[in-house]
Amino acid sequence: MPFLELSLVVRTEQQPRAEEALDDLGALSITLRDADAETPDEQAIFEPGVGELPLWPTITLDALFDQHADRRGLAAALGELLPWLEPDQLNFAEVADQEWERAWMDQFKPMPFGRRLWIYPWNIEPPADDGLVVVRLDPGLAFGSGTHPTTALCLEWLDGLDLAGKTITDYGCGSGVLAIAALKLGATGAVGVDNDPQALTASRDNAERNGVADRLALFLPEDVEAEAADVFIANILAGPLGELAPTFAAAAKPGAPFAISGILAGQQDELLQRYAEWFDELRVDTREDWVRISGRRR
Repeated sequence: MPFLELSLVVRTEQQPRAEEALDDLGALSITLRDADAETPDEQAIFEPGVGELPLWPTITLDALFDQHADRRGLAAALGELLPWLEPDQLNFAEVADQEWERAWMDQFKPMPFGRRLWIYPWNIEPPADDGLVVVRLDPGLAFGSGTHPTTALCLEWLDGLDLAGKTITDYGCGSGVLAIAALKLGATGAVGVDNDPQALTASRDNAERNGVADRLALFLPEDVEAEAADVFIANILAGPLGELAPTFAAAAKPGAPFAISGILAGQQDELLQRYAEWFDELRVDTREDWVRISGRRR
């Protein structure tokens, strides 16, 4: 069944009240996106830093209503709830229904990383091959699937390690793909940390799907209870990576391999200088416009 979509353009400070008003009027769902997308003013937000909820300066809220909702009535009600609202800030359109998860899965295909590691969507059966290490992900819950260059860089790094009998900490775990891959590559235990409770839910579900949930402990940053790990990896953004360097150093055992990513090309020099205080053998690897820094805890 089709839906009526009401799109509303607001400034950052207006977003909470506008979202509340749309919710009060019975919106079935509300999606936030950059109002300046596909313009020179577009701002990419890949993953928030710890404790952050970044938004764009100008935001488009797309609210779905029942297809028979009264357009004039919605516009009039919003005018009362949001006195600052101008008519040109509103737009109505009909949106056809579709199976969104199926559309996503049609684009999500098995992908190799390194010599033996593969990421498979849960609905595709991998071949019977003892030489392959397969991680199965649920597209409906995946915050990271390997399609982004930073995730790919981290997966390839993990594939190149001897993880047998090791413990690993995955900071910014998202879908849990890195921690789960490490466990399937031979790690005995993993800790996943993320500031988004939904990411922890996704990680837990994906771990259960891969039969490793009993070896993956999941925490919000403020709740972490874990000893220093044999291997450390963090795929977040350059700003938080710089701020959290001392925390990451404390989370890695002496001699532990470590890797950080989520770094745009050009941001690595400052991080290399920052991490040199605690880590040796620093090296930089790139994919497209993204960087991975790896090394070893001193």
